Amino acid sequence: MLKSDVHSHSTPLHLGFSCYILNTMGQALLTRRALNKATWPGVWTNSSCGRPGPGEGLVAAVHRRVAQESGPSVTSIRSVLSQFCYRAVDTTGIVENEICPVFLAQADGPLDPVQAEVSQWKWGGINEVRTTITATPFLVSLWIVDQPDAGVFEMLQ
Repeated sequence: MLKSDVHSHSTPLHLGFSCYILNTMGQALLTRRALNKATWPGVWTNSSCGRPGPGEGLVAAVHRRVAQESGPSVTSIRSVLSQFCYRAVDTTGIVENEICPVFLAQADGPLDPVQAEVSQWKWGGINEVRTTITATPFLVSLWIVDQPDAGVFEMLQ
């Protein structure tokens, strides 16, 4: 289904994914969603997230969405949390209800964020990312708040 058909005030459980892109120094890319996004506008979150298209595998979807959102090609994509699930409601009442495997990938090229997708970005070490989430949970996506409890950050180290 189209994203616009799936995401509503009563979104059914569906498959998505999250990805953390790492640079050569081991820092994770955090992105701030564009202010014009229909869901979670202006919220800081992981490097990339999305849904696979019909017949598209998750790794292929990661490649596609990373290129569409922030530009670099990525290598060494690996699943670090295959069973992560969450349900969250944004300020407009739109519900995210996802089985959302989490991936790590290595950046293989320069960033070129697309303004319609990403308004800001920052590379951060794992401790900096943890501190940001703990100190300002109201600025970050609800799924990124839940991922440390699910063990994602231990796998980033």
